[in-house]
Amino acid sequence: MTKIAVFKGQKIRRHWDENNEKWWFSVVDVVAILSASIDARNYWKVLKNRLKKEGSEVVTKCNQLKMQASDGKYYLTDVADTETMFRIIQSIPSPNAEPFKLWLARVGYERIEESEDPEKAIQRAMHFYLKRGYSKDWVNQRLKSIEIRKELTDEWENRGVIESSEFAILTDEITFAWAGMKTREYKKYKRLRKENLRDNMTNLELVLNMLAEVSTTEISKKVEPKSFVENKKVAREGGSIAGAARRKLEKRTGKKVVTKLNTRGLKLVKSANHK
Repeated sequence: MTKIAVFKGQKIRRHWDENNEKWWFSVVDVVAILSASIDARNYWKVLKNRLKKEGSEVVTKCNQLKMQASDGKYYLTDVADTETMFRIIQSIPSPNAEPFKLWLARVGYERIEESEDPEKAIQRAMHFYLKRGYSKDWVNQRLKSIEIRKELTDEWENRGVIESSEFAILTDEITFAWAGMKTREYKKYKRLRKENLRDNMTNLELVLNMLAEVSTTEISKKVEPKSFVENKKVAREGGSIAGAARRKLEKRTGKKVVTKLNTRGLKLVKSANHK
């Protein structure tokens, strides 16, 4: 099931890249559905040549992976990640592709609105979470966690942290210090892939994660780390404060704080509480 996605009854082959945490989709399969072409391979060949002539970098961002064909054999197939696939979709002149183009335009417009008025981003986030079935209490915690995370990343930037890989490493340091798992391990424990880890935390997990991050921010402001190594030390120290709180609570209650519950499980808990 993880190798096939279904859109309007038609199959799209895909592959999960564990290392980079992204999906790769068969370009031919998507083109076949959206273009309604009898010969999707030839359609993609012509489209690919056109994009190259126009100087588009989309084609160069495509990859090739062996995927199983209808005859049961595996062949090298052009694949694209989600971002590149959307760019390919924008190049397909077909009514079937129009809903995607309209959605992309809408999302782009909303992002411009949010950059001019950040409060709209908060309102959309609240609506998004409530629509997905989260409780108001959880949503309030989640929105607060976003604010705390932003304060932390701003502090890191002030201390010279620029690269996304460095942000990821520091986040791992915090997460491991309080939860006993690095971010990727935590996501795997909750059976997640592309989903946001915080969106799949219980109220208690969110609170301890916020404690870890706000502690890191406050310590960083106090000691003013001058290097990435020093920032890592501060991240571990901030996370350890929440880690100590977690262990103390677990000892007192006899229950594990870090759970396997994800979005689906959280909804089940909410439903059970209302009965």
